[in-house]
Amino acid sequence: MRFRRLAIVLALLFAIVASGPALSAQQSAAQAQHRQTSTPYTGDLTIFESPDREAKLHIHHVMDILGIAPGKTVADIGAGSGWFTARAAQRVANTGTVYAVDINPEAVDYIKDRAEKENLRNVKTILNQPDDPGLPPGSIDAVLMLKTYHEVAHPVTLLRNLRPALRPGARVGVIDRTGNGVDHGVQKDVVIREAKQAGYRLLEEHDDLVKGDKMDYFLVFAEQ
Repeated sequence: MRFRRLAIVLALLFAIVASGPALSAQQSAAQAQHRQTSTPYTGDLTIFESPDREAKLHIHHVMDILGIAPGKTVADIGAGSGWFTARAAQRVANTGTVYAVDINPEAVDYIKDRAEKENLRNVKTILNQPDDPGLPPGSIDAVLMLKTYHEVAHPVTLLRNLRPALRPGARVGVIDRTGNGVDHGVQKDVVIREAKQAGYRLLEEHDDLVKGDKMDYFLVFAEQ
């Protein structure tokens, strides 16, 4: 009887220890889904058109790292004024496509007008849901989230919903700024952790590339 009771106690202890990592993983995912985020920007879109932005962000080097070239299909998630969309559209040329994705209807309309004025016939706009980019399956070679990630309320869900749209070898870039979530920034390690939970692996870090102020960072991911 004594040995039987001891066996039961040991079995219960083993069950508790074994369930610990699973509970921690669930708690970690829940925390990622409910961490603090910044309110999505809805103001004057011309704020993204500062003359020195291209040089500060080294955007052409960023596109090189993401493999953006003629004929490629690119997603600009959180496209805003279409600042990056326009530059990516020129890079992929007439044989490529750029999807400008935003949850703000005003931004989508702004980019439609911009594409028409600048004769960017390879730009397609998507008014997406906050947790789903709404991209066609198997269509995307490269993604950039430029100063957008800190506004995503459920980043793990968004990144998971992005995966069906990615082609083999697709690269996903995140450029953001160090912060606490509500100050239009988010810690780099938070992005890396959430991307891993969504099924991505970190390929490269280029913190010295964007602005050089030691506050901005550029992360490149691929599916695991």
